[in-house]
Amino acid sequence: MTREILVLGAGMVGVCTALELQLRGHQVTLVDRRPPGQEASYGNAGVIQREAVEPYAMPRDWRALLDVVFRRGIDVNYHVSGLLAFWPQLLRYWQASAPASHRAISRQYAGLIAHATDEHARLMRLAGAEDLLQRDGLRMIYRDERAMEHALRNAQRVSREYGIRFAALDSRAIDTAEPAFRIPLAGAVHWLDSWNIGDPGALVERYAQLFLQRGGRLLRGNADSLNATASGWQVETDEGPVQAQQAVLALGAWADSQVRRLGYRWPLFVKRGYHRHYTGGAKLNVTTLDAERGYVMAPQLRGLRVTSGAEIACIDSTPTPRQLIGAEAMAGQLLDLGRPVEIDPWMGSRPCCADMKPIIGAAPRHPGLWVNCGHGHQGFTLGPASARLLADLMEGGSPYTEAEAFSPTRFRI
Repeated sequence: MTREILVLGAGMVGVCTALELQLRGHQVTLVDRRPPGQEASYGNAGVIQREAVEPYAMPRDWRALLDVVFRRGIDVNYHVSGLLAFWPQLLRYWQASAPASHRAISRQYAGLIAHATDEHARLMRLAGAEDLLQRDGLRMIYRDERAMEHALRNAQRVSREYGIRFAALDSRAIDTAEPAFRIPLAGAVHWLDSWNIGDPGALVERYAQLFLQRGGRLLRGNADSLNATASGWQVETDEGPVQAQQAVLALGAWADSQVRRLGYRWPLFVKRGYHRHYTGGAKLNVTTLDAERGYVMAPQLRGLRVTSGAEIACIDSTPTPRQLIGAEAMAGQLLDLGRPVEIDPWMGSRPCCADMKPIIGAAPRHPGLWVNCGHGHQGFTLGPASARLLADLMEGGSPYTEAEAFSPTRFRI
């Protein structure tokens, strides 16, 4: 049965949701205040992380936590106002990071990640976006021998449990693979099944163009105007009010304010990140995570993109790019970065959930309202896979993975 559906949010998750529903024969209107792919979907490292079967866990070691508190590294930064605003969510995140909880969460999470590359491949073929794709994996480098040994044991476990392929590189192999590196390294784990996109924002735009070519509507509007009507849902746009039988909230980092307006108190919070491009420097062959330092270098169409780790801060707080400055210094030790493209670094916000899993399913107290949010670091990776799961649920079909694990009903309100 064909339905009229509003999708609010034109990042990777929202665009994929609109496109998936349209491909299934529904009439879909996509609404956002900005063009597609302009927020976190643009600013990430461009990796479709097939290896990311286990969500990022908060350190349980008190020494590691003290390193964060005293800002000894560059992988995590925080604003005191952000800690005060998000302390209940961060406490729940720390509790979910306990080994037994994290193992159970990872088993559920892996059910989505397992389909990430296949679902992207399907949409890329339809959108003619395969020119943006490189299937060359993600390399995680280590400077310390003990850190490399630990990473190798963990990679062997992940490969055994989840079937993810990897290659171990010693110091000499890294010298051969990346001749531009200036300093010797202890080793690297090269995850072979992950993919890289030369322009993350452009991939979202290609998916949006396919949606429009197939007759979808893309309108400028604000989610604050969403309201229930007698027959469904309505949102105000530049072309006037638009109504539909059903609506989907795929608002990324802005989802929390909307679900709170509707009376839900789900444990959502924000992690911010930064990046800057460099040109004219040495060539990096494969996207590289400096695992002990917590930043990524990604060769992209605009230049070498250096991306920072996570910053705990309110979404509208003043930018504080200390992590990116540190990342650029660390990356400059490894290779010649060249000259910066942007004067000021880009900053964006990632939408996170305290139990590390996205929220996908029906809003419990609002008929016809659905949510697809809280993807943390993996919205770019999981956009098509989570869109497929939501579409299965909206159509009343059999979901391809354990849907209850991601349902909004897992929270009390």
